[in-house]
Amino acid sequence: MITRIFSLKLFFIFLISSPDLILAQQSLQSPAEYLGYELGEHYTPHHRVLSYMQHVAANSDRVSLHQYGTTYERRELVYLIVTTPGNQTNIEEIRLNNLRITGQEEGEPTDLQKAIVWLSYNVHGNETSSSETAMKTLHALADPGNRHLERWLENTVVILDPMLNPDGRDRYVNWYNQMEGVDFNPLIDAREHHEEWPGGRSNHYYFDLNRDWAWQTQVETRQRVNIYQEWMPHIHVDFHEQSYTAPYYFAPAAEPFHKAITDWQREFQTTIGENHMTYFDEQGWLYFTREVFDLFYPSYGDTWPTFNGAIGMTYEQAGHGLAGRGIIIPEGDTLTLRDRLTRHHISGMSTIEVTSQHVRRVISEFRSHFHRAMNNPDGDYKTYVVKADNHPDRLYALLRYLDDQKIRYGLAGASRNVEAYNFQTGETESTRVGENDILISAYQPQSQLIRVLFEPRPELADSLTYDITAWEAHYRFGIDGYALTRRMEPDTRVSPEQYRDFKEIGDAGEPYAYLVPWKSMDDARFLADILDKGLQARFSRVPFSIDDQAYDKGTLIITRAGNSMENFDQLVIDAAREHARQLHRAETGFVATGADFGSANVRLIETPDVAMLMGEGTVSTSAGEIWHFFDRQLEYPVTVLNTQRFSDIDLAQFEVLVLPSGNYSGVLTDDAVDRLRDWVQNGGRLIAIGTANGVLAGKNGFNLSTKLDETDVPDEPEALLKPFGERERDAVQRANRGSIYRITLDPTHPLAFGYDDAYFSLKLDANAYTYMENGWNVGAAKPGAHMSGFIGHEAKANLEQTLTFGVQVMGSGSVIYLIDNPLFRGFWENGKLLFVNSVFFVGQ
Repeated sequence: MITRIFSLKLFFIFLISSPDLILAQQSLQSPAEYLGYELGEHYTPHHRVLSYMQHVAANSDRVSLHQYGTTYERRELVYLIVTTPGNQTNIEEIRLNNLRITGQEEGEPTDLQKAIVWLSYNVHGNETSSSETAMKTLHALADPGNRHLERWLENTVVILDPMLNPDGRDRYVNWYNQMEGVDFNPLIDAREHHEEWPGGRSNHYYFDLNRDWAWQTQVETRQRVNIYQEWMPHIHVDFHEQSYTAPYYFAPAAEPFHKAITDWQREFQTTIGENHMTYFDEQGWLYFTREVFDLFYPSYGDTWPTFNGAIGMTYEQAGHGLAGRGIIIPEGDTLTLRDRLTRHHISGMSTIEVTSQHVRRVISEFRSHFHRAMNNPDGDYKTYVVKADNHPDRLYALLRYLDDQKIRYGLAGASRNVEAYNFQTGETESTRVGENDILISAYQPQSQLIRVLFEPRPELADSLTYDITAWEAHYRFGIDGYALTRRMEPDTRVSPEQYRDFKEIGDAGEPYAYLVPWKSMDDARFLADILDKGLQARFSRVPFSIDDQAYDKGTLIITRAGNSMENFDQLVIDAAREHARQLHRAETGFVATGADFGSANVRLIETPDVAMLMGEGTVSTSAGEIWHFFDRQLEYPVTVLNTQRFSDIDLAQFEVLVLPSGNYSGVLTDDAVDRLRDWVQNGGRLIAIGTANGVLAGKNGFNLSTKLDETDVPDEPEALLKPFGERERDAVQRANRGSIYRITLDPTHPLAFGYDDAYFSLKLDANAYTYMENGWNVGAAKPGAHMSGFIGHEAKANLEQTLTFGVQVMGSGSVIYLIDNPLFRGFWENGKLLFVNSVFFVGQ
């Protein structure tokens, strides 16, 4: 048992022993003194939290404040460094020494090495207690009256990020402050306990920032990760809230642990948890460990730091958006905001204490972790190969991502024969690594993260996991490659920029048309750009060749005919240069093979007015994914329609309507579905994503049908005697926890232009739909399609021979069924072109 050097009472008293101390305490105000109310009496909005942080930094020589970015709604993102004044003077040397330990900074570290504890608060906006906690914890650490803390801060640097998601938190706080009266109402039925859609959990674009740590699709995450990588802390805590009826949760975490997690990372999170137990036991507070919150999915605020060498942990306090400032819990007591922030405060301080007590081993094990990564990495696979003949845009996207993760790579430099796991086939086979293939060796500082991101079919110790179970980078980016059990080191450095650049093919002058191949999101962004500039573009529905160049289906053809503006050539060239496109100047519309540019097989892209539904009845994260895609990725205008006004909206003003996942309860009534069907028949294109397909299935005029569960047969009498304790594991057999499927595509259909006949899809549930008898089954899950990730055996059997992507012609319009969501969390890069095709190509 750890020897305790402080008691809970010391958190709440001030020790005054000298005139200098009295003067320091008079200049440094407590949160209550500064805000004018005790923490927990009111919610504190972002600008006042920030103001208090600035006050503490200005009045304490233990604290410095640094802005690291802004949110989409332009709120400041800051972090604070808390340590002794002496350490503050040498803080840059401390930081660089720690990076030298990781091998990501050159040179040998000096003896000035400190433990680094990073505390992250309020990644979920409506889990509000933690930003209040941040103020309490910062004051306790900065207060010179708390002299016992000087011993911790002498050997430990504490970094506090007081609010990871200011936009979401202010959305909740501003709403709650409008709902509350003179005092809070603790009854669960009171309106202050029921947020309006979309709630405050997510950021501006309704992304869950605690699912974005590894993918870094959101501006808040990207800016935060940049600073995190400049420090590489030894300990990282992510403060959360869970159901108001639950007790407190802290480490050790639940199984499954990813196999990449080391023995030390398991051991020390248990040590930290044991320290918390002493304080919680003293107060008689309920808590639990080793349940619910596992460490498998790599993009949490506990796992991504873990896979970057830290002891990453989630702490969960009862509360969440339902709790407000006070709520009656099942035991009959009232859980208050002050109760919640106090427990978070204690667990945070306990984390700093136990780290300080074990500082030598914490630093030593951290050093060993990276030494082992560079010299004897864990895992079966030691090298990952990315083939040189992948499309350059996909290579560029992958390498940019690797750079962001501080993962090193390079060219093979020589050819050799190897035995390797083929990601395309899922089999081990003999193959040849070419001299220009890209190698990612496991022998480097980020070895643990590489294993997690690239390892085929990671082993799942327990099927009762919290999130998706597959995400491998080859599938995610749509690239061919291999995994090798032998070590191969890159010979030549290479950069992403070497894989794409603006290039013109053909004679100078004024061509008949400009051609741009259609293979990637960069081509899609180019198209969106020129359409926004008022240019007309066409696409070919068949392959063709011209000037000894072969072009595939989907190739963009921008003819001079129909583009009469004087600066036509400059607009096209500027857009191609901006998006680093290959631009072919065609002197004629007559092709060597295929369809001439005036053929009916070369279709005009009528610039569509696009709308999407958003609001009650839709899944906020799915709606946000679509909104963010148009707004920030494709940069093409979309009109967001509120579901509550759907019956009043004239759909004739739009060519495309996107339905996010949702149940559409009270929205897509029978009358509303009739209106949708009429609109499609008159030329509209309806795109249904994820669970929105289930709402349309079986409706009059819609050809989509759910597949009957072939495993759902009456149980034998003995089988009905199922043990209650096995109910969760029994349900798992019918579940899909997010797995990767090899989908067979019809690449002749416009929905699949830019793809080959195989696409690796992230399948998120076990919902199964039959092939359409009257429609185009563009993407199908055939037998043996499952490639990676957990899926129950009953669900796996039922998903065989099912529709994944389909198109139904309905009158003059089309319905596009995207059963798998290609925009999920914004990180499945290879799926995005499918969605673009549904917007611009299908039905044209």
